[in-house]
This record gives sequence, C-alpha cells and structure tokens, in this order.
Amino acid sequence: MSRARGHLRPALFLAAVSARGATTRLGARRGLSARLAPQEPGMEYQDAVRTLNTLQTNAGYLEEVKRQRGDPQTQLETMVMYLVRSGLQVEDLDKLNIIHVTGTKGKGSTCAFTERILRSYGLKTGFFSSPHLVQVRERIRINGQPISPELFTKHFWHLYHRLEETKDDSCVSMPAYFRFLTLMAFHVFLQEKVDLALLEVGIGGAYDCTNIIRKPVVCGVSSLGIDHTSLLGDTVEKIAWQKGGIFKCGVPAFTVLQPDGPLAVLRERAQQIACPLYLCPPLEVLEEGGPPLTLGLEGEHQRSNAALALQLARCWLQRQNHLGIGELKASRLSLRRSLPLAPVFQPTSHMRHGLQDTKWPGRTQVLQRGPLTWYLDGAHTASSIQACVRWFSQALKTREKSSNGPEVRVLLFNATGDRDWAALLKLLQPCQFDYAVFCPNLTEVSSTGNADQQNFMVTLDQVLLRSFEHQQHWSRLAEEQASQALWRPPGLEPSGSPSLLPAPHPPHPHSTSSLIFSCISHALQWISQGRDPIFQSPSPSRGLLTHPVADSGASVLREAAAVHVLVTGSLHLVGGVLKLLDPSLSQ
Repeated sequence: MSRARGHLRPALFLAAVSARGATTRLGARRGLSARLAPQEPGMEYQDAVRTLNTLQTNAGYLEEVKRQRGDPQTQLETMVMYLVRSGLQVEDLDKLNIIHVTGTKGKGSTCAFTERILRSYGLKTGFFSSPHLVQVRERIRINGQPISPELFTKHFWHLYHRLEETKDDSCVSMPAYFRFLTLMAFHVFLQEKVDLALLEVGIGGAYDCTNIIRKPVVCGVSSLGIDHTSLLGDTVEKIAWQKGGIFKCGVPAFTVLQPDGPLAVLRERAQQIACPLYLCPPLEVLEEGGPPLTLGLEGEHQRSNAALALQLARCWLQRQNHLGIGELKASRLSLRRSLPLAPVFQPTSHMRHGLQDTKWPGRTQVLQRGPLTWYLDGAHTASSIQACVRWFSQALKTREKSSNGPEVRVLLFNATGDRDWAALLKLLQPCQFDYAVFCPNLTEVSSTGNADQQNFMVTLDQVLLRSFEHQQHWSRLAEEQASQALWRPPGLEPSGSPSLLPAPHPPHPHSTSSLIFSCISHALQWISQGRDPIFQSPSPSRGLLTHPVADSGASVLREAAAVHVLVTGSLHLVGGVLKLLDPSLSQ
C-alpha cells in the first residue's frame, strides 16, 4: 500500500490566536486558591463537580507542597481522621470485601478484568479507579457503570456538609480532591451494599490514601516501572517498595513476572509483613487443556493483566466460599525466582465470559469512523508506551490491508507531570508517522461549562509551553532519524544489529511534519477534516489553517484512503478526545 508523503520541513503551528486572551484569564483564575462557598443539597451535578474542583491544588501551591512534603505516615493518619469526621470508622471498611490493586501499568485494566469476572458470577460490584476520562463519576462505579449524576450529587453534598460540620481550628476542613473522592467511594459502596469493592491505588501504595483499609480479601501488583519519581523514588526498586506497602499480614497477594530487582523487593516486603505472595503463571499455562481465552481488551500486554485478574478473582471467590477447591488442577510448576507460583487451574465459564466481555475505555481502544481509525491508549510510562507501540503496529498490519489507496499515520500526543516525555517520544518514532500533533489536555481553550474537565493544578501558559517543548523535541528526533537514514544500511538498527521486527514501511526520507494546537478540539478538527461522521467540532475553524504545513496536510488528510490516528501519552488527553468523539459519554 502506498502512503502519503509530504515534503515539508517540521513546522510549528500554534492555533492560539484567539486563545491568548484566554491564557491570561485562565492562568489568573487557575492561580487562585480560594474556596467556593458551600452549596445547598439538591444542587445540580455540575455544581457539585465545580465545588469538588476547588479541592484541587493550584499550580503554585502544588510546587510548594512538593518542596515541603510532610511525613507520609502522618498523611495516612490524617486520612483516617477525615474518615472518622465523615461518619465512618476504619473497621467499617472491613465490610466491603476489598480487592486492593497497585502497579505502575495495567492496574486499571487488571481491576476491570477482575470486576467483570466477579460480576459474571452475579455479584454486586463496586469499583474505584482514577483518573476519569470524561466525567468524574466514572471513578466510582456500581456493577461496572459510573454512578448516576443524581447519586453522585447526593453523596457529594452529604459528605461535603458532614466535613464542614465537623471541622475545628486544629485541622483543614476539607481533604484534597483525590482523598475526598476516596472517602466518597467508601460511603457509596457501603450504602449501596456491594458484595465486593475493587480499589485501584492512586499513586504508589504504602502511603496512598486508599491504604487506610486494614483487611482486604486479596491484593495484587501489576507490572512495575518508572513513574511519579518525585513522589515514589527514582529507581524501580524504590517504587517496588512503595507498591509493596499495600501488603497485609495474612492476606494473600499476587504479582506478575517482574525484573529481578523489584521482584526481590516485593518478596522482602511480603516476608516482613508476613504476607503470602504468589507469582502468577503466564496466561497460556491456564489455557492448557481448554480453548484459548479471548480478551475484551486488545494488546499482548493485556494477557499479563488478565492472568493477574484470574488469580485475584479465584482467590476472592474461594475465600468468600463462592468457588469449590475441586476446580483446581495440580500445578506442574516449581518455585521460580524464590516466589511460590499461584495455582494453575481451569478457568470457569464465568471467568471466560468475564474476560471476553471486559471493556475499559481509553486503553488499547479502537474507534472506526469511515476513513478514520482512532487508536486510543493512555500509556504514559516508558514500558506502557513500548506496549502501546507493539499494539498499534500489530493493529496496523491487519487494518492497512483493507485500504485501496494512500494511507496517513498521525500521532496526537501530550505528556504531563514529571514524566520523561523525551524518552516517550523517542519510543514512538518507529511508528513512522506522517504528522505529529501536539496539544494540551484542554477540550476547549475558552470553555468553562464542563466542570469534569477542569484542572486547577496547571496554568494554560504552562501546558502550551509543554506542547511547544514536545514539538521541538520531536522535530529534532525526526531530523536525526532522517540524517541517519542517509548512511545506515537498510535493515540495520542504529546499534548495528538486525531489527527483530522489520518496520511495516521503509524509513521516512524526510522529517515528520509536526504541528501544535491550543486545544484538543482544534487538533481533532484538523486531523479529521470533516471526515469523521460523528465528530462535529464545537469551535470555529477560522484561523486554523493558516500555515503551509497545515494547509498541505489538510489536503493530504482529505484525500487519503485511510487515516490512522494514535492518541497516547496521557489518559487525560485520551479522555478529552473521547469526550469529543463520543458525545454519549457526557450524558
């Protein structure tokens, strides 16, 4: 198949002519730390979310907190204090039959698999996760569905006023954003009388506010890697120590295969806490003697998450007397890496259906829209980006065969926080994009109507600068790649060793054209060129197509037989894209 090939140098296109005034306004507004006055019960959902957003830390104060971070153990004790002020005791959380899951990548997918498996047994499930993609109520789910706006509003105001009524001069009246939602999830799950609750750790484990629970039924650790280094440490071993902090005495825990260093740390943490820790056998071992397992989530890396989910679900079912021991097969495997292997068993029909029916938006998700195919994955660490690249490349092999004409590949990228975005961009280079598009995680620059998408932790100036840095670095990488292609023999990697996986297309003879947009809506408007049958940009198009690269690229995109768009680098970016591509998610 032929592909569109532009002959333009990398270019900066900043669609922010009308946004500069908004930069000043939003930047000033987001620099405030004032709290809104408490609203009355019965107010609308968006009013509740706007008040919740006042619990976010503004950008300047956040940096101060990082410099003067208090004792982590004290932070956990403060969370317990908030729980008591909200009307609950730590002992009350024992009633929730909790499955507690941490990890660097895949913990959300693992929870989604586990929740769907257990729901297939007819159990009523609660699921607390973060971040949300479109609406904040996605973070608190009952039976796989976000709680309703009415239920969210009811529980929000009940908790908000309870905390206001119990404040005194010795403490801050309101917990921070994530802590508040964690407390709210506990209240919702208890009042809705769920049979079990899956808790996804926010950051780390040992000092995460979800770790005030005392007696989970079972714990899980998904794949470990480098992320949140300013909070968790700058090595995977330090991060493993934090993750292992969710282990509890006598409570079984499961992990997937990890590198030797972090696995040794997890083993040591488990021994210190007297936690029985098991290593999950690969999924193919559980498939022996039966048909292959079908997963509802794409990507080879999801098999590791599914293997962990099966062990968590089986352990929970056995400990709660929902599953007979007779369903197990004797393990033919011995100890590996000094950890006992979890049991090998034949997945039940409920487990099979649960894995197949799992849906988890924004993670290896594909939306086919006429000539456009959107590939959405919120990968934001080096290891998860590598998995994303493998998934995207494999997906292209099957989908590109169906086109009769030129095809275009587009990257839409943003990375936030303290992540090594330069390393992430370099890992994305082998995908050979024709265009790289960068924008902040803002659905609309000037829109303040949707409180779910508001973020007070950064200013507009900061996020636009970050997009500019992304674009500049991508241009440098593209130029280096083009210069290397002039002398490197075909089929050899820069290291001089043959490529194990040949690229689906020959290397680009030119640098990828790159552009910057001030918001997601403008970026999608340029990429789709009106060819997506569902996406209708709410923003005006004037001022968008004024740069030569934008004009030429628009023509290429309009004429291409197929356009493949990978959206990655940030779950918040993916959420903003989903909000625009699937309006039903906002209802």
